[in-house]
Amino acid sequence: MPGVERVRSVGARRRKTRTGVVLTADMIVDTALRLIDAPGGDKLSVRRLGAELGADPTAVYRYFRDMDALLLALADRLIGDAFAEFVPREHWADSLRDLAASLRRSMRLHPRLAHLRAIRVTAGPHEMRVVDTGIGIMLSAGFAPADAVRHYRDFVDTVLAVAAVDAAELTEEQEAAEQEAWSRVYTSLPADGYPNVHLVREHLPSMYNSAFPGTIDKLIDALIQAAPGLTGNRTSSPPDRT
Repeated sequence: MPGVERVRSVGARRRKTRTGVVLTADMIVDTALRLIDAPGGDKLSVRRLGAELGADPTAVYRYFRDMDALLLALADRLIGDAFAEFVPREHWADSLRDLAASLRRSMRLHPRLAHLRAIRVTAGPHEMRVVDTGIGIMLSAGFAPADAVRHYRDFVDTVLAVAAVDAAELTEEQEAAEQEAWSRVYTSLPADGYPNVHLVREHLPSMYNSAFPGTIDKLIDALIQAAPGLTGNRTSSPPDRT
């Protein structure tokens, strides 16, 4: 997939906006993120972005090939923000758990970019660093190179997918309807038509809860079982799940 592509132009960097501010790629990213997070931000356009910057809308294209490139730059910025303070833990499984939690928090903070981040590759500097770190964690667990790449792909794609579901924006009415579906509609289904659902009906309200913790636990447990392990790589106690 194509990554972030910026137009390198010294003249463009020095050009001022109508308000006398020198436009930069970082300024455009900051402004676009602010607009996306604001009410109505799902309708971001170059025209709206230019107006907010106090510049001609075409100025954006001096720094980014198109809006898609800008959105990928936004996604890469958020990856960098999410993992700015990440520090590998003593046990590699705990490191994976921290990576997953950081990514989920970031996705929920910026829900309108969650879907993009779940399906696209930015090929930006922050994503590259996280990929390098994630594969390094798999290698530290003792996986062979090909297995380390495969397990990292499975891990990060699962984290992204489930986190994107958690980040989905629903109205209060939609949230209430979802909760009612599991707590009232499904729990009242008759045994003669839905024997299995009826049998577990008292547990069905938990279906409304996020699948993220359980999914990540299962995935990491499977990796622990599959890992060859290296001397000094395993602890005497199970990984911390807090």
